Amino acid sequence: MRQRRIAILIDGAFFLKRLPHLVAPQYCKTPQAVANSMRHMCRNHVTRLSGLAANDHAQQQGEQWRQFLYRIFFYDAAPYEGKKHHPLLNRTIDFAKSDVRQFRIALFDALRKERNVALRLGKVVEDRDWSLPDRQAKRLLATKAWITGIDFSPAQSGLTLTEAQAHEARRLQRLWDEVESFHLTPGLRQKGVDMRIGLDIASITLKQQADTIILVAGDSDFVPAAKLARREGMEFILDPLWQKVNDDLFEHIDGLRSGLARPKPDATPGTDFGDAAPDTEGKEQ
Repeated sequence: MRQRRIAILIDGAFFLKRLPHLVAPQYCKTPQAVANSMRHMCRNHVTRLSGLAANDHAQQQGEQWRQFLYRIFFYDAAPYEGKKHHPLLNRTIDFAKSDVRQFRIALFDALRKERNVALRLGKVVEDRDWSLPDRQAKRLLATKAWITGIDFSPAQSGLTLTEAQAHEARRLQRLWDEVESFHLTPGLRQKGVDMRIGLDIASITLKQQADTIILVAGDSDFVPAAKLARREGMEFILDPLWQKVNDDLFEHIDGLRSGLARPKPDATPGTDFGDAAPDTEGKEQ
């Protein structure tokens, strides 16, 4: 009888964003700690799907789970290395020297040393200028109405504001006081990551390299590839790391479960680094 083979595909940017909400700080503070947390998550998935979870804990902690693993694919983008002028700080930011880039490079090195891990890297491109979060941008834009009603012509000897305009001026001042340099985000985006995920899903499926694909991601970009995989008989499981997914996604997956424990609502996020919750009936966790 053919042994079950499991492929795990991880959207790196999504994983790194969610991890601090699910594990204690010591499990995501350093690049090696992140790599260890990724391995722990993958082991939880494989042991439960393969039936090893019924064996003793020592066997789970060993290497038995790897015999059911085809490969772990980690997708991310090589950090941006360019320079951009920060409009609020009024100075040039060299992204090649940023802490984020140094952390990512060290993480990639740690992942390359992991067994059965394939690193798939896209790139980061600049497609727009700096931007504010939507909430702050909307609040600042809402002040346009009263500004346009003020006469700023040079012929005016002095600027006199009505009581209402003075009130709005003070409100605008408070809004700008709340804007900090870290609120502005550079117009950078990953390119080629989703394409690599889709290609690997199709390749693994058509070459019959695995029986089950576990995708750790949080959006619906994978749906076309998931539909192909399921049509070809592949079992397709989504791990959204306890993030809510749209109801219409359920028809395109065979199961929904997370490889890390659910954060406790009455405790600090990530205080428990235990196994994932046990399987339940139906697709949902």
